Amino acid sequence: MKLQKLHYFSGLLLSVFIALHLFNHFWSIWGAEKHIELMHLLRHSYRHILVEVLIVGAVCVQIVSGCWLFVRQRKKAQTFFERLQLRSGLYLAFFLSIHLSAVLVGRLVLHLDTNFYFGVAGLNTFPFNLFFVPYYAFAILAFFAHLAAIHSRKMHQNILGLTPIAQAKLILWIGFLAAFLLLYGLTNHFQGVAIPVEYNILIGK
Repeated sequence: MKLQKLHYFSGLLLSVFIALHLFNHFWSIWGAEKHIELMHLLRHSYRHILVEVLIVGAVCVQIVSGCWLFVRQRKKAQTFFERLQLRSGLYLAFFLSIHLSAVLVGRLVLHLDTNFYFGVAGLNTFPFNLFFVPYYAFAILAFFAHLAAIHSRKMHQNILGLTPIAQAKLILWIGFLAAFLLLYGLTNHFQGVAIPVEYNILIGK
């Protein structure tokens, strides 16, 4: 129970950051410059050293506790949303492990600004995009799927005539829409993004 509570509360903290992060990516629909402009504004809050330590700590807790909970509970999951919560959580642990490692290497080893272009270099370059398109799409879907599964368990009342299960399904559909819109913006409306030369190291140029 203590591990579950730690996982839950670190997840709440991380969800606030992820929501801001996804909103920042959504802003790329209006172009890379607008994305970076909003990013610099948001960085005033989450790049504070104490906030960064909390976020990185929450990520580490989520990865370790999430994998442990998956091992402990995978045989107990019976319903669709119970299985979805475990499987989406496992993918998020995989994604966060790679994503955090990449950001730390980018900042501390390659000395790059981990901005819009750092995130989308592989997403807009063949053949790397064959990996990065599903990698990012599944991460967005997994986040919303995890929220939907938790919502289906925690919510016990109808809202606007929708049962908790119907509400959870609506969250899933929002996830699909979010994945489409974010990839639409991050690939400059599917036409591709010109990557600045300093980021070519990420794609082997």
